[in-house]
Amino acid sequence: MGRVKTRMVKIIGEKLYREHKDEFTTDFEKNKEIVKKYVDIPSKKLRNVVAGYVTRLKKRELEKG
Repeated sequence: MGRVKTRMVKIIGEKLYREHKDEFTTDFEKNKEIVKKYVDIPSKKLRNVVAGYVTRLKKRELEKG
C-alpha cells in the first residue's frame, strides 16, 4: 500500500495536469521543475508530492493508451 495523497495535492495536481498536459513527462525530475514554474508552493516536500502525483497521472494515461 502506498501513501494517501491529501485532497489539496490531488486538486493542484489534476488542475496542473489538465492545463499543461503536453509539458509533463514520465520523468519526475522534469515534472518537479514544471510544477515549480507554474505553482508557488513554499514547501519543497509538498512540491515534490505534487510532482510525483502528476508523474503518476501521466504514466496512467500512457498505459491506457
